[in-house]
Amino acid sequence: MKQPDILILGVGNLLLSDESVGVHIVNQLERDYDFPPGVELVDGGTAGMELLDFIASREHVLIVDAVLTGDAPGTVVTLQDNEVPALFNNKVSPHQLGLCDLLGALKLTDESPQNIFLVGVVPESVDPGLDMTSTVSRAVPAMKQALLAHLATLAVTPRAKAEATCV
Repeated sequence: MKQPDILILGVGNLLLSDESVGVHIVNQLERDYDFPPGVELVDGGTAGMELLDFIASREHVLIVDAVLTGDAPGTVVTLQDNEVPALFNNKVSPHQLGLCDLLGALKLTDESPQNIFLVGVVPESVDPGLDMTSTVSRAVPAMKQALLAHLATLAVTPRAKAEATCV
C-alpha cells in the first residue's frame, strides 16, 4: 500500500507572540516524533507564494496557524477543504494573504492539494514578542492532538521518539 503524500505545514511569525504557534507546533512534532515516509513537516514561517512547490499537487496538506474566527482567544478550530480558504479572508498577519493567494494560484493551475485540513487557534496577542501567551500555550496540546487524530484517519501513526536515557 502506497503511503499517502502528506505535508504538515506550520506557518506564522516567530516575532509576533501567538502568531508563531504554527511554527512552534511543527518544530515540536519534528522533535518528538518520527514520521513514516511520505510525511513531510515544513516550517513555512511567513512565506507565501514561496511555498508553491511544497504544496502543489499534494494528496494531503495539514496547515497549523493562528486564525481569527471571532471565538475567544485560545479556541482551537479545525477546518477542511473549502472551509480553509474562506477563513483566510480574516487575516491575522500578512502571511495569510500569501496563503490565500497561494491556494488560489494552485486552483488556477490545477495543482490544488486533494485534501486540506487546518488546525488553528484564536490568538490572544499578535504584539511583538518571542513568547506565546499562556492562553495559546495551553491550547497547543489540543492542537497537536487534533493533528495526530487527523493523521490517524489517514492511516498514519507517527512513532514517539524514545526519551534519552542516562547510563
